[in-house]
Amino acid sequence: MLLLNDGLIVLDVTAIKGEAVHTVVRLGGELSNNKGINKQGGGLTAPALTAKDMEDIRTAMSFQADYVAVSFPKNATDMEMARQLCNVAGAEFKHKPGLIAKIERAEAIPHLESILAASDGIMVARGDLAVEVGNAAVPALQKRMIKMAREMDKVVITATQMMESMITNPVPTRAEVSDVANAVLDGTDAVMLSAETASGKFPLETVIEMSKVCEAAEGAEDVKLDADFTGKTFNRIDQSIAMGALFTAHHLGAKAIVALTDSGSTPLWMSRHRIHVPIYALTPKETTQRKMALYRNVRPLFMEIVSDRDSALSAAESHLKMRGIVKTGDVYAITCGEPMGAPGGTNMLKICSAS
Repeated sequence: MLLLNDGLIVLDVTAIKGEAVHTVVRLGGELSNNKGINKQGGGLTAPALTAKDMEDIRTAMSFQADYVAVSFPKNATDMEMARQLCNVAGAEFKHKPGLIAKIERAEAIPHLESILAASDGIMVARGDLAVEVGNAAVPALQKRMIKMAREMDKVVITATQMMESMITNPVPTRAEVSDVANAVLDGTDAVMLSAETASGKFPLETVIEMSKVCEAAEGAEDVKLDADFTGKTFNRIDQSIAMGALFTAHHLGAKAIVALTDSGSTPLWMSRHRIHVPIYALTPKETTQRKMALYRNVRPLFMEIVSDRDSALSAAESHLKMRGIVKTGDVYAITCGEPMGAPGGTNMLKICSAS
């Protein structure tokens, strides 16, 4: 049995003759171009990276795409191959993108941990995944994938049919609102629209509605930082500083957490834990700023960072006050590294009261 367009069209295979597959339509419908095809239960042997994908990677590296999403990876080897191709294609531009594994094959489920280890994040691609494993299995898999990604310090995107009715309607259904909110409450970094904004009648309204739902869900979630840290050990100095900033800011009721960052690692670690204190990541690198836009609860800002620590801290406070993030008397936590500008060098946490 073959399923097209997220299972909306069903074909029974009657014969296979060479490269020709003969089918009878069991469940018909309208089929446009570039729609997916799946075999119920999984097992399609198409490679994760086709010749066209390789050409597309070269194109993406030419304009320094921040992330490359790999469709239908079966295992970590597919992601390692994609990273090698990206690094080779990006060498000319001195650019290395983040890699997102789109989990949409049944074969990928037993290898989730190794796929995550080989990636910078995953996408819960619920359309093709549901076709292969069945609709009923997807909600539990979604929760499992989000939890695993956060525990492994990876980002996670939840996608497919989140506000499907808004392709043709100006308001979402209550079920769609709950779906988006539950993904946020599960801990996803991002929720993604597809046809709703690509070809729908109400693209702007859809984004506005989804944003409202995300904001309300984030405001309602429980913060259990103390429980998060119970039994945990942190062997790296920069990671320990990141966790210390979260813990201190939470208990002091700080206005903001500020990270002066070159690579974005410190804000990433901070974003893996739920906290109602906003995290502002100040970086002198535009590529780092763009990548951090995907991190949950992180507001990446561009700021030239000087080599002198005290001058950098003063400039950071001025930057925050100029943007209205803090005002005189507000308490905030700030992290940085000495010497300034060394990737992975965060080794200082300071609690400040804005002057």
